[in-house]
Amino acid sequence: MSREAKLATLAEKRAKILAGGGEKRVAKQHESGKLTARERINALLDEGSFIEIDQFVTHRSPDLGELPGEGVVTGYGTIDGRLIYLSSQDFTVSGGSLGEMHADKMAKVMDLALAVGAPFIAINDSGGARIQEGIGSLDGFGQIFKRNTIASGVIPQISVILGPCAGGAVYSPAITDFIFMSKQGNMYITGPAVIKSVTGEEVSMEVLGGPHTHTAISGNAHFAAPTEDEVFNQIRRLLSFLPSNNLEGAPICECNDPAERMEDILLDIVPDDPNRPYDMKDIIVALADNKDFMEVQENFAKNMIIGFIRLNGMTVGVIANQPQVMAGCMDINGSDKAARFVRMCDAFGIPLLTLCDTPGFLPGVAQEHNGIQRHGAKLLYAFSEATVPKMTVITRKGYGGAYIAMCSKSIGCDTAIAWPSAQIAVMGAAGAVNILDHKAIKEAADPAALRTQKIAEYEDKFANPYCAAALGYVDIITEPEKTRYYLIRSLETLLTKKETRPGKKHGNIPL
Repeated sequence: MSREAKLATLAEKRAKILAGGGEKRVAKQHESGKLTARERINALLDEGSFIEIDQFVTHRSPDLGELPGEGVVTGYGTIDGRLIYLSSQDFTVSGGSLGEMHADKMAKVMDLALAVGAPFIAINDSGGARIQEGIGSLDGFGQIFKRNTIASGVIPQISVILGPCAGGAVYSPAITDFIFMSKQGNMYITGPAVIKSVTGEEVSMEVLGGPHTHTAISGNAHFAAPTEDEVFNQIRRLLSFLPSNNLEGAPICECNDPAERMEDILLDIVPDDPNRPYDMKDIIVALADNKDFMEVQENFAKNMIIGFIRLNGMTVGVIANQPQVMAGCMDINGSDKAARFVRMCDAFGIPLLTLCDTPGFLPGVAQEHNGIQRHGAKLLYAFSEATVPKMTVITRKGYGGAYIAMCSKSIGCDTAIAWPSAQIAVMGAAGAVNILDHKAIKEAADPAALRTQKIAEYEDKFANPYCAAALGYVDIITEPEKTRYYLIRSLETLLTKKETRPGKKHGNIPL
């Protein structure tokens, strides 16, 4: 065969693979509001940067015909000039179903990402396991899950749900660090038809596993957007805050926002009435470089806020109570949300900033019966385990175990800053007086007057940060508008922090 003939054969074979499932299936994909696997890659990566690998891999099953590219596109490219490895399932080829060689392609590119220390992105759009390949498909899922686990905490892993993700396939995204969903994305263990046949329940695909369900109810997904392009913009923004691996620092951005910038809005943001709510996000935004805050899991467990800001160009992970929701009480979902975020930041060397204003853990039979102790302990464990720089600002209430759980000095806070409005105590004044002075108030000639007096005395003694500062539990008491300055100066001194822990295989977090 001549050289020209060989080149023609290559071009012919490549064209067939690049065509995916063919014109009709590609058109159907577009009609459903979805891009094709390769279109998604080109939309996400820097223009012209994608290098495809394993383009000619094919299955070994005698019961299947030609499946161009094995239903998944794999390779590497760049986002903002940084190396990224990725896979993109091709729904136009056998519904993007996962078989032995499909999984092998994904496993290979995941191994490469881990070997070179680059983030891995998996774009999911698949009907699930390829039934015709039987146990080979199940083994393929297992190979992917194992690699997700080994890579966890070593390289950032991002799952992108742009179509169906069903059955065993959902466990790979669940292991990864962040999950993004488009309007067309769905995640579920069993579909509506199976649920109806087994339990009699009728539910739509959207209600069962759509983006609203997973970003607001289950908490499985972190971000959602109406279109795929918006999802890709979110991914690029998120990656700008993250390092490529656990041995590198996060990108440092040039900062034109002075560390000495005073934010007068912070002067009056905390109401004089201790029971009046305010929006903690206003504080986070005011402290951030150029007031840029990327919130994570915005619609799940809204009593707890997590996300990323920069301080003098450096990435910082933020964990904060939200007084506007449940008065900032901590609960099961909020504890889980914050704990996983703390552990992710610690794994990748991202400093932590905690903003505390909480009256305690949420009381109630439902919380107790569903294991609030176990879930609250996750956050205590996560902060205690974390060795990255940890800074805490107490804006108002810091009561009881919830104060400890919000990264107090006792579990490893490096710099504790309090505003003059801070109240650090075992509990609020009214509750404390009910316990400490119950008998005296009951026997008083004017119980209401004595109770008011005792509450005032308790507030004078404990509803301020000076008792904690006197014992060294607070390092700095500052005017609110100067908080950004002290945080940046503190962060600069903590960048070389080293902390040694006892040698062990791993701890046993209360899952």
